Amino acid sequence: MQVEFYKYQGTGNDFVMIDNRSEFFPKDNIKLIERLCDRRFGIGADGLILLENDSETDFRMVYYNSDGNQSSMCGNGGRCLVAFANQLGVIENKTTFIATDGLHHASVGEDAIISLQMIDVDEIQKKDSYTFLNTGSPHHVQIVEDLEHYNVKENGAAIRYGALYGEKGSNINFVKKVDDSTFSLRTYERGVEDETLACGTGATAVAIAMNAIGQTDKTSINLNVEGGKLIVSFDKTGDHFSNVFLTGPAKFVFKGTIEV
Repeated sequence: MQVEFYKYQGTGNDFVMIDNRSEFFPKDNIKLIERLCDRRFGIGADGLILLENDSETDFRMVYYNSDGNQSSMCGNGGRCLVAFANQLGVIENKTTFIATDGLHHASVGEDAIISLQMIDVDEIQKKDSYTFLNTGSPHHVQIVEDLEHYNVKENGAAIRYGALYGEKGSNINFVKKVDDSTFSLRTYERGVEDETLACGTGATAVAIAMNAIGQTDKTSINLNVEGGKLIVSFDKTGDHFSNVFLTGPAKFVFKGTIEV
């Protein structure tokens, strides 16, 4: 079977996109999805995303990590899927779609800038050495010294597979403060089991966590990720964070067909 695919990237977080509105794709074939995401034997991506029909919104997002397993929300993947839907003519410059964590609103701006509304956050675990919260996916946020030379893969894996988060694990973010409105971060992503150039739910988690623990009082925060720059903005009422938006570029890379 020939499968047409599109490749997108959002600040270096890259995805295989497939238009599955006709429901032709074998969604339960974990090995196939893993192979398509493989950078040596397949197309190469951090994840694979299916665009599907939904009766109440513009489309449905179905997301798989590069290990072939269906996963929780992916922020950069969601932004890239909005760009893909726009390229297909499914949407124009505004949309609502459904994902595993619920309803999302998004808009398409100039220069491939996509702004995606994330879920509200009101449960934040503040510990002495880290913060934990769920922004559609679970995230451990930890401030470290010398972020540039930090061994993200080794230390991230140790926390992800350690006793703290059990079998399900967590995404792990290491953070450095640049100034009151800017933070740099590097993320170890579960399912990819490696550092990625960016993580949208991770950037969202870092922005909210840094505000929650008093590292900043800003409600619009710049995030430097390895693959570029993202902006996270929100409203804050007590410990409740709402109107959370993740904004940044989402760019078409190439399209093709592959025999599966």
